[in-house]
Amino acid sequence: MKILLLGRGGQVGWELQRSLSVLGELVALDFDTAHNPDGLCGDFQNLDGLAETVRRVRPDVIVNAAAHTAVDKAESEPEFARTLNALAPGVLATEAAKLDAWLVHYSTDYVFDGSGDQPWRETDATGPLSVYGQTKLEGEQLVAVNPKHLIFRTSWVYAARGGNFAKTMLRLACERDALTVIDDQLGAPTSAELLADVTAHAIRAVTHPTQGQPALAGLYHCVAGGETSWHGYARYVLAQAQALGWSLKAGPEQVSPTHTASYPTPARRPLNSRLNTTKLQNAFGLTLPHWQQGVARMLTEITGKQ
Repeated sequence: MKILLLGRGGQVGWELQRSLSVLGELVALDFDTAHNPDGLCGDFQNLDGLAETVRRVRPDVIVNAAAHTAVDKAESEPEFARTLNALAPGVLATEAAKLDAWLVHYSTDYVFDGSGDQPWRETDATGPLSVYGQTKLEGEQLVAVNPKHLIFRTSWVYAARGGNFAKTMLRLACERDALTVIDDQLGAPTSAELLADVTAHAIRAVTHPTQGQPALAGLYHCVAGGETSWHGYARYVLAQAQALGWSLKAGPEQVSPTHTASYPTPARRPLNSRLNTTKLQNAFGLTLPHWQQGVARMLTEITGKQ
């Protein structure tokens, strides 16, 4: 099996290089063509180059981990965000369909309006509040044109590699005596490592030469188990850091709650980012770990690199 991975330099793309490499021949591309083999194009602004790359590689599976994820910046550059989040995935879907190839794509809880207090199901009505959410929703619709698709909606993604909320909290806790963090947005911190492992498992399930289940194609929600607020997340991170020997000026008891309205941003954030993962777990025989497990593991890893 030949797999074409796009967006290898991102948090999820980096972990996918590990999880996908055991499934077959992996061609992993960066946004910058100069860093790719044989002049292959991973630049999502170059739609023609992207299509030509798929034709040249002729993969059995395309995994798209590239996206415009600067949520606030997308408000001021909607066409650029649309190109990366919708038009480019649409090109991948068209080319994948021509090859009878699978296309794996990642989306977001931002396709919902964040109302209510129940985890969102795949069948719930969408209603994005931002350009980012709108373009990601359009991307889902264009990807679904290819019958052989797997779309994973996720939220609050982090990794040990690169910047993330936990690292920001640790830095601020070392610099300040007290922190104030939003407590009315609820979701589940989800590791790039978990997403990559679920992706590899799902690809194996739908492409197995004798036991493959192509009927599993479709849209799934994929987040870690449990839920918390950004405030609860911050307090957990600082408590774990202290247990690991970090010297902090502000511990978990010095983290005060506040509301989203206190921090106005160009893009509106959904208050309810909970995603129901029952469909995913039942379809692929999975049990998703609690969010605290992944965060604790990530903190142990970055502590070892201090």
